[in-house]
Amino acid sequence: MLDYVDLEADLDPEEQLIRETAQEFVDERVRPNIAEHYEEGTFPTELIPEMGEMGFYAPNLEGYGSPNVSETAYGLLMQELEACDSGLRSMASVQGALVMYPIHAYGSEEQKEEWLPKLGAGEAVGCFGLTEPEHGSNPTAMETYAERDADGYVLNGSKTWITNSPIADVAIVWARDRSAADNPVRGFLVETDRDGVSTNKITEKLSLRASITGEIGLNDVHVPEENVLPGVEGMKGPLSCLSQARYGIAWGVIGAARDCFETARQYAKDREQFGGPIGRFQLQQQKLAEMATQITLAQLLAHRLADLKERGDLQPQHISMAKRNNVRMAREQSKVAREMLGGNGITSDYSPMRHMANLETVYTYEGTHDIHTLIIGEHLTGIPAYE
Repeated sequence: MLDYVDLEADLDPEEQLIRETAQEFVDERVRPNIAEHYEEGTFPTELIPEMGEMGFYAPNLEGYGSPNVSETAYGLLMQELEACDSGLRSMASVQGALVMYPIHAYGSEEQKEEWLPKLGAGEAVGCFGLTEPEHGSNPTAMETYAERDADGYVLNGSKTWITNSPIADVAIVWARDRSAADNPVRGFLVETDRDGVSTNKITEKLSLRASITGEIGLNDVHVPEENVLPGVEGMKGPLSCLSQARYGIAWGVIGAARDCFETARQYAKDREQFGGPIGRFQLQQQKLAEMATQITLAQLLAHRLADLKERGDLQPQHISMAKRNNVRMAREQSKVAREMLGGNGITSDYSPMRHMANLETVYTYEGTHDIHTLIIGEHLTGIPAYE
């Protein structure tokens, strides 16, 4: 796979092993059938425990069965999963960054001991409920609410575009606590088998088809006091989770772009027209040169983010820049790869068009491209454009 400036020469043995293990898992267990899953709109759920066994869920956390690997190792893992399909990385990313991370960071000791080992092993599946039907880019306007009752809370509301929800055992639901002054946002662990919970699947998607997406309906759902995340109030809770997930995305999409590049490069060497391989033409070489350059720049940015995260200096705005740039890069390069394959590029025999369609979702979720632009703009000027 493309590593033009030899960044992987600086990986330590553990990072190299994790990258190779993930690549081997993907090549042997997922890639042979991923196009079929994409066409059918299914996810290979039988691999969820196997992915847990491999340590693919939040391996950068410490304790409770997580090995506390480096942030570079975690990024490389996301990269190799998304090189196969964005749906595969999304499943692992949600399980780790959006479900295990908030329990690890803000949960009680009892919550950590109950859920983190099960989620880490893939014995349980989690989902993250923030986005609502009427509130996407502006989650502070959420309408889902919680009210105290005798021994806990009653939740009402709805969430949508929730990865994993139809197969989830537990949901991290963010809701406004109407029982407290200022109605602060709080996090609730909601088991999906509780009365009043529904997790309908969203079908007929044209992107991210090899990912199970759904809704969370909450109709007078009672949760006990011990299901409240005690360590955080306000939007810091969900936004810090999104920072973790966006970091993984900034790495993951490089994998999609590299897979598109390698497919196009091989095709350019194999496909013969006008008496020889099309890779001998200047037009095709220019496309490959530009693809390699843009992927390399994204790799450099991702590796820099890992260094900042490792030493505690990473800011959300840094992540916004990387998510914004790297997803745009992957989106654009997937289109170039598709056009290099000509008519063959629209078939499921080749990956670029599947990546291209998936990246339309990645371009939008976890903060749209435009919202990340405004986050960076506010950081540069001190003036918020969305208020």
